[in-house]
Amino acid sequence: MACEKGGAQVAAQGLCAIPGWLRAAALGALLLRPETLAAQTGSQAALPSPAPKMIHRAAGAITADGDLGDPGWQGALTFDEFWEMSPADNIPAKVKTTVWLTYDERYFYIAVKADDPEPAKIRAPYVDRDAVIGTDDNIAVFLDTRGDRHAALELRVSPRGIQGDASYNDANGVEDFAPDFFYDTGAQITASGWQAELRIPFSSLRYPKTDPQAWNILVWRNWPRDYRYFFMSAPIPRDSNCWICRAPEIQGLSGLPDSKHLVVAPYATAELAGAREAGLDSPFRYGDVDYDGGVDVKWNPTAASAVDVTVNPDFSQIESDTAQISSNQRFALFFPEKRPFFLEGVDLFDLPIQAVYTRNLTDPRWGVRATGKTGDTAYTMLISEDSGGGLVVLPGPEGSDLAPQDFASTVAIGRLRHELGRSFAGFLVTDREIDGGGHNRVAGPDLHWRPNDGDRVDLQLLWSDSATPRRPDLASEWTGQSLSGHAFRVDWNHLRTNHDIGLHLGDFSDDFRADLGFVPQVGYRDAFMEAGLRFYPQGLFRFSRYYLTAQAQEDQHGESLGHNFSAGFFGTGSKNLQANAELNHHQVRAAGELVTQDYLRYVVQVDPGRRFPRITLDGIAGRVADFANGGLGDGLQIGVSTNLRPTDHLDLLLTLRRDSLDVDRHGRSGRLYTETIERLKVTYTLSQRCLLRLIGQYVETTRDPGLYSFPVEEQSGQLQGSALFSYKLNWQTVLFLGYGDDRTLDARSELTRTGNALFLKISYALQR
Repeated sequence: MACEKGGAQVAAQGLCAIPGWLRAAALGALLLRPETLAAQTGSQAALPSPAPKMIHRAAGAITADGDLGDPGWQGALTFDEFWEMSPADNIPAKVKTTVWLTYDERYFYIAVKADDPEPAKIRAPYVDRDAVIGTDDNIAVFLDTRGDRHAALELRVSPRGIQGDASYNDANGVEDFAPDFFYDTGAQITASGWQAELRIPFSSLRYPKTDPQAWNILVWRNWPRDYRYFFMSAPIPRDSNCWICRAPEIQGLSGLPDSKHLVVAPYATAELAGAREAGLDSPFRYGDVDYDGGVDVKWNPTAASAVDVTVNPDFSQIESDTAQISSNQRFALFFPEKRPFFLEGVDLFDLPIQAVYTRNLTDPRWGVRATGKTGDTAYTMLISEDSGGGLVVLPGPEGSDLAPQDFASTVAIGRLRHELGRSFAGFLVTDREIDGGGHNRVAGPDLHWRPNDGDRVDLQLLWSDSATPRRPDLASEWTGQSLSGHAFRVDWNHLRTNHDIGLHLGDFSDDFRADLGFVPQVGYRDAFMEAGLRFYPQGLFRFSRYYLTAQAQEDQHGESLGHNFSAGFFGTGSKNLQANAELNHHQVRAAGELVTQDYLRYVVQVDPGRRFPRITLDGIAGRVADFANGGLGDGLQIGVSTNLRPTDHLDLLLTLRRDSLDVDRHGRSGRLYTETIERLKVTYTLSQRCLLRLIGQYVETTRDPGLYSFPVEEQSGQLQGSALFSYKLNWQTVLFLGYGDDRTLDARSELTRTGNALFLKISYALQR
């Protein structure tokens, strides 16, 4: 079948990506019906959906301090029926949880009483915001205030009253902890368990202009003991791939404010930095103190919309990014966004093809954004001017390169999403106009179709038009040339109690570019299929899944880029044990030649207890590709991460990673390279708002230049250290005082200081 470009034939091109053997397998998967697997699936009686609940206004005042004796709780909506989702299958919860809901003219209130037969075993460390995770006791509230059952605001609270908040996307089950919200919490540990109160300003919520309102809510309790137990305020069938679609409705919210809320959060920074003028042997000098500042403004003209304005936003990160091995990697590495301006309605950008990755706006001078919902249509639109800096991903079929973004640009991004019952359709457009000439424009539709709780189809089609800047000094392909191309992806996920099937087709043309996104590979077609059998034993593992996958890729000229067959096991069990082992037979291109890798990939994680909350081991072992030079070698990757918590205030996180490759080349055998990362993070959390954090990270790479086909350094290394004092009254009212020190391994194998900095940041949120 001929593969034509553009127009309505793009969908057919995805099928061209499938070799005959995989086309037949894909057809077989599409023809499968649950009844054909009756021997494995059995049947599950339909679980009851909790009836809608009627809420009433508070009878008096409520203070969010964890004391449930306030008069406002009298007559509040109350429920205490919870189901154990894991490890059991929707049986009554092993411990009692009671929830109260009410509201007044300014706030929505939630109170939770978590009974515990052994309060001494409650895991309640003092941690930073958003570090309230599954190792410890906590409550999470999923609040769908728009009533569309596609996304929810997730608010967590620990027995210490510490907050963790996220945007939850029910279309794919992704929790994004980058967004932060204003809300108050208080908690107490008692003789019978613990209890908490949440006070959420209506200004932090987005809801339609209707009266009365109907929202959807799920309350989730994490109870880590001999197993990690999940208790939910509504039953969630094992064959459901959505949660918010099952959330009970709360009715009767009336007279809610129409917002008009304004937050102005100016910040100021001061930095004294030192560096070497040129090379490791040059003098080390300090510059003048560098003062900077900016402001973030959020205005809610209505309860369903928000307008954001930013001037010179900053990442507000004093911590180095998560340690990632970079040697022998084909594609660029991904790091998360944290700037508030980019996080309103973040789920709108969570698409199959990541055409929006806002960290590509490295140094915005200013930005304006509108986000909201009108009827069944949600939208977000932003315009920003980027001063440049950072790196641009240059994608290809076999790997990606990076080029300096040494130019300014004007950026526009827009997204619409229209609800179609439990499904939705959308449209995305992005545009970067480069100062001095050049642009990248991307546009296209997407569809999320959910015919039932256990099946979903996601489809996205994009078209790009680009003119590269005339900067061959930065990248050889930046000659002012014109490029245009398409990107297509479709995914089908089918989940039943005892089996699952997934199918993916993708087609990315050679000249497709998404400079405002994270698309590190183009110029290929691929097809992927996965099938798994799911079991629920009563031994060490309480859930186990055995699966097979098959994938094939080829470039746009029909040349194979490789294929992959894998067989694997995943299980969960006692002490939150999670284990995954996967055997791979993986053909891939390395330096222009096809090589076949055979390796084992594994991950083991366990949460032993309060003082050792988590230990993780992961790695790869086997015959793997040498992407720099071509050919194969004996590769070994291993990573170990462990938490030690001597007290509830002190946390030590040690991470060790090592990657090595042994090859036979030029008539001799040897170690091509070894890269190691040693990272220690020590956090002493004084209270809910105040902490001291120390980080030390050393990265070292040793190579054998005689085994490379191009010149390389024999040894390189870098030591990064930082200290941070942090005080957070709320997520936008903060004080940071930090110190950073960078050192590089010199020719004498000594760590020479290359830079250091003393940093101060103050930010204050003014609200009206």
